[in-house]
Amino acid sequence: MRKFLVLVVCLLMLFGIVVFSGTFDRTRTLYIGGNLWAPPSNWNPLTPWAAVTGTIGLVYEPLFLYDPLTDKFEPWLAESGEWINDKIFQVKLRKNLNWQDGEPLTLEDVIFTFEVAKERPISYGPIWNWLEKIEKIDDYTINFVFTVPHYHEWRQNLYQIAILPKHIWENKTDAEMLQTSNEYPVASGPYYVESWSDDRVVYRRNDDWWGNNVFGRPKPERIVILRVLSNNVAVNMLMNGGLDWSNFFLAGIPALKKNYGLVTWYDEKPYMLEGDLVGIFFNINKQPLYDKNLRRAIAFAIDVGQIIQKAFENMAIPANPVGIRSIPGWKKFYPEDVVAKYGFKYDPEMAKKILDESGYKDVDGDGFREDPNGNKFKLSIECPYGWTDFMISSQTIADNLRKIGINAEHRFVDVSKYNEDLYRGNFDIILNNYNGVTSTIWTHFNYVFYPDAPNVEYAYSGNFGRYTNPNIRELLDQLNLTKDDTKIQETVAKLSEILLTDMPYVPLWFNGAWFQASEAVWENWPNEHNPYAWPITWPNHWQLGSIKVILNIQPKK
Repeated sequence: MRKFLVLVVCLLMLFGIVVFSGTFDRTRTLYIGGNLWAPPSNWNPLTPWAAVTGTIGLVYEPLFLYDPLTDKFEPWLAESGEWINDKIFQVKLRKNLNWQDGEPLTLEDVIFTFEVAKERPISYGPIWNWLEKIEKIDDYTINFVFTVPHYHEWRQNLYQIAILPKHIWENKTDAEMLQTSNEYPVASGPYYVESWSDDRVVYRRNDDWWGNNVFGRPKPERIVILRVLSNNVAVNMLMNGGLDWSNFFLAGIPALKKNYGLVTWYDEKPYMLEGDLVGIFFNINKQPLYDKNLRRAIAFAIDVGQIIQKAFENMAIPANPVGIRSIPGWKKFYPEDVVAKYGFKYDPEMAKKILDESGYKDVDGDGFREDPNGNKFKLSIECPYGWTDFMISSQTIADNLRKIGINAEHRFVDVSKYNEDLYRGNFDIILNNYNGVTSTIWTHFNYVFYPDAPNVEYAYSGNFGRYTNPNIRELLDQLNLTKDDTKIQETVAKLSEILLTDMPYVPLWFNGAWFQASEAVWENWPNEHNPYAWPITWPNHWQLGSIKVILNIQPKK
């Protein structure tokens, strides 16, 4: 009987019929999918990488939001924030803030949130290497006083750090702070955790939310985030009204739009905004990949257009040669002169020419080139097994390389093995993506060139191929330590020139910021004609504006 019931549930999910653990008014309930891949179990804002999506954004809140569509910071818990001189950033807190248990949210909570990371291994603790102190000016004003202000890192912290209720967290031990699952958290946001099960988490509207008087009350009474493990199931749920907001990669978008009226960001291809950047890292310490001429030839050999067509139905976007996004805060620094001089594009004949001139010849006539010393070599392009888009891409890259005489193969490994190889630098060529939609272009170059990577056993922050250059750290610091656009432009140009001449990393394409919405129950979704918010609900993306979607959608008339 139990097996029969499980089978029935699976069939109902397959055909888009949502199996509810309780009965909710459908006209007041928002169903979201594409952001929950494991049973929900953690709502700890101090470990955001492990927390259920919505922990920061729906439940806990930051001082500001950052809108990548406009390159603007939007006050949230804060009323305003500005640099009043080169070393002091002043924040004014809104009045009449409160926690979900009715206690007032004050500057003491803000100060506590930052100071709790002073001597604890909390992710944002390193700011205290360059943050000297926090000064309370009055009941609603504080000054963050810096020794050496890291302007770009600070921008990131303004919208990523969730403010904690001091009266709840101050008596926790270090272990409790960092290891707690924080079930039924008390925070300040528009929703609280009502319930959860293996396949969903249910957020209930906080009708006493302080923001009701500022932004208006959110229309959904409940937000149900579903754990949907198949894209095919997600498609059926969208078609049958069981899913309102999807952040999956779904095939067949033109037919879905035509037949079911699904909303996407763009009306036509690529349909999606730019999402995370995908590229390849080379193992710089492995022969013959330490040769930048070989790496540059490979960059010319890869047919990104073919990958986008085969793996993404033309819904991904080719990257430019330095991987700089088209969002306003980044594209204004695009180094056109550097790219014109050193850039690359798909050109297999140019790839062959570079290899010929660099001494890579097919000496023994087997169809594959030997290195300049006459040694045979074979390269593998690694990616996780099961990531079908990456698997198609790895196969395509290997095919592209064989066409220019490089002996290459794709290599599919278990995800855990992939991560181990990535962080330890145990690979030849490896495909990698990162969620690079941030408030500063500094994060991109820090990811590509992360200068500490060659000195650690596990490099978690980028530069997985262990590239070294004596000028990189100084240039990254120059970028981080200025807010002058002219100086930023100059430094970006220098970093871009190093990237394009030494080629430790090759940007390939931007995945789509996958977004599809049904208007069966809710309407007024954001799109290119109504671009009021970034419509992605993946963890740590609510602060980029997805919370504004909750505030703007309306019940279907």
